[in-house]
Amino acid sequence: NALKIATEQKAKFAFTSTSDVYGRNPAVPFSETSDCVLGASTVPRWAYAASKLFDEHLAFAFHEEHGIPVTALRIFGSYGPRQHLSWWGGPQSVFIDAILNNETIPIHGDGLQTRSFTFVTDTVSGILAALESDAASNQILNIGSQREISIVDLAKLIHQLSGATEPLRLEMVPYKQISGRDYEDVRRRIPDTTKAQNLLAFKAQVSLEQGLLQTIEWQRKVRGAARPQAVGV
Repeated sequence: NALKIATEQKAKFAFTSTSDVYGRNPAVPFSETSDCVLGASTVPRWAYAASKLFDEHLAFAFHEEHGIPVTALRIFGSYGPRQHLSWWGGPQSVFIDAILNNETIPIHGDGLQTRSFTFVTDTVSGILAALESDAASNQILNIGSQREISIVDLAKLIHQLSGATEPLRLEMVPYKQISGRDYEDVRRRIPDTTKAQNLLAFKAQVSLEQGLLQTIEWQRKVRGAARPQAVGV
């Protein structure tokens, strides 16, 4: 429907895809021309990536048929204040919550899988740059930070930055225990952002430490606001 409206208005169409489309391709960092290696359709874990790839193909089909400029932005691990406070918000959200509540941090799998995390202001800057630049038309672009960190090291970093006085406690949770069925994880997911740098002059500016500090402070305030207030009698 959105593509049809863009066609009617002869408008540029930019949308967010996902880094998940690269799937289990082992050749990192991923450039926009890297292969998308997904698992079997019987494994539900790949449904999200498949849906985003469909979006990309649909958008480029509209470009071919109707001539509207389209841009697909593959987002890598965006996070920050106002993120969802469950696993939908990403591991950092769950880890921060666990540390603030002096709880054990759940680590899915062995925790050695690596990711890159991009602070929300950098994500927004990348999206705006793509919207405002004709150079982004009919392109796929990676938007993200190139810093790679393991999930275990992410938990350790958040624990350090939070100023927690309790020792760090980790619990390794087997994938089978999470959903009751087989799960295929991605061992490494890191972007090559050379194309975005060349076309849009985009490069993530906020360090992981800076972004996590802001996010921890926001979650601390949210947690405090959610507490029941004492009533004097």
